[in-house]
Amino acid sequence: MQRREVLRLSALAGAAGVLTLDPVTFAHAEERDGGSGSERTKTVTGHLPTGSPDFVYLPVNIPGGVREIAVSYSYDKPTVPAGTQGNACDIGIFDERGTDLGGRGFRGWSGGARTEFAISAEQATPGYLAGPVKAGTWYVVLGPYTVAPQGLDYHVTVTLRFGEPDETPKPVFPPQRAKGRGRAWYRGDSHLHTVHSDGKRTPAEVAAAARAAGLDFITTTEHNTTSSHRAWEGLWGDDLLILTGEEITTRNGHVVALGTDPGVFIDWRYRARDNAFGKYARKVRQAGGLVIPAHPHGTCVGCNWKFGFNDADAVEVWNADFTPDDEVTVQEWDNTLVAAARGDGRWLPAVGHSDAHREPQVVGLPQTVVLADDLSRTAIQDGIRAGRCWIAESSAIDLSFEAVGGRGEHAGIGERLKVGRQDEVTVRLKVSGVGSGCAIRLITDQGQLYGTAVPDSGSATAEWRTTASYAAYVRAEVRHAPADGGASGIPGPMVAMTNPIWLGKR
Repeated sequence: MQRREVLRLSALAGAAGVLTLDPVTFAHAEERDGGSGSERTKTVTGHLPTGSPDFVYLPVNIPGGVREIAVSYSYDKPTVPAGTQGNACDIGIFDERGTDLGGRGFRGWSGGARTEFAISAEQATPGYLAGPVKAGTWYVVLGPYTVAPQGLDYHVTVTLRFGEPDETPKPVFPPQRAKGRGRAWYRGDSHLHTVHSDGKRTPAEVAAAARAAGLDFITTTEHNTTSSHRAWEGLWGDDLLILTGEEITTRNGHVVALGTDPGVFIDWRYRARDNAFGKYARKVRQAGGLVIPAHPHGTCVGCNWKFGFNDADAVEVWNADFTPDDEVTVQEWDNTLVAAARGDGRWLPAVGHSDAHREPQVVGLPQTVVLADDLSRTAIQDGIRAGRCWIAESSAIDLSFEAVGGRGEHAGIGERLKVGRQDEVTVRLKVSGVGSGCAIRLITDQGQLYGTAVPDSGSATAEWRTTASYAAYVRAEVRHAPADGGASGIPGPMVAMTNPIWLGKR
């Protein structure tokens, strides 16, 4: 296709950012004996200029009698000037049911993690869904994530293997409940990747790492695919609840769909300017999940959250090692607490996840500790939604945080202490298991109003007295020592942090 034609069709694509190429047919394809049946192969080449649509669909006309479809692709990676994005192109596929938003025809996505995949009735490459290869028009999807000034040259090879299909295995999904300890604090990591997207660990390795980290629950959240939902058989147990979900990875930010129904796919093919996110946030909730924007100030291309927080249930304020983008997110989140305190909207609970992909990234760094009635999907989600949770860098850290009124009123993390504006309130934090050089900070709508060092023993109890007129809320942080000794005024990396306790009857 000529550059002028691509640009013309790109303009016609409009806000949807979609371009459909000429279909591939196999009437004159190369044919050879595939051992158990014949194969037919066809290769398509093309060029995409800078400014191409987000998604380029290559229709493939599939005849009857196909046992397996295999796809491989490559694209050029030219040298570009410093500060200029080079070529990066994702890939996936939809079947004969079509490419309409909502994902009815979705059969898999590997982003840029793989150069080839195959689908048959009995099996599929991780990231893709096994099932019959039915006759009709399938669509290989190219996602030119970034395009160099020279443009992007691509090659796509499609191979059809003919023969009788085997049976498609019935998927086995994780149970929605584990034994647990009744009403208790449960530790979990709900942003994790395996070989089913761009991770390097297998599900078995992630489950082992979760147990080693002292976790009670995890959520499998692959980029734009649900293939991992059926990959955990034999890996759950009385000690580990495995929830299913997805990291919905758009061009304007990523969002964790936490605890969606097994096998339910949520689409990602829209930008903030398309005004479509609210619709898909509702689909997450309809599938029983929570909507949690991930690493809102992440520095990778497409990682910054551009959709706003009106449709969110919580926000991931701490992603992996605590870095400056997490600091920005925590401060932004605290500003929303101030707005909620003055009646300008609801507050969003804070959570933290490891986003671990591979060694040496640590599963459970950080982890969200949730007060739940039992170890089940519903109870964990209820605890997060209510803000009854805090975040720690490891299971070695334990923490309790409460506010007590003069007449015996009591409130814990995420709750409201219903006292008069001038009634004295005692705020108490107990922490253990932290390293030397750490410090406690109590933060209110006025900022930090109390701080103290943690002894080298790693355990401390801090008390502070206030009133609801002086502090609309109070939350706790435990921080490592600043790398610069405090010269910049920027606190050190986070060790643990809580959601707020709200003060006052309102």
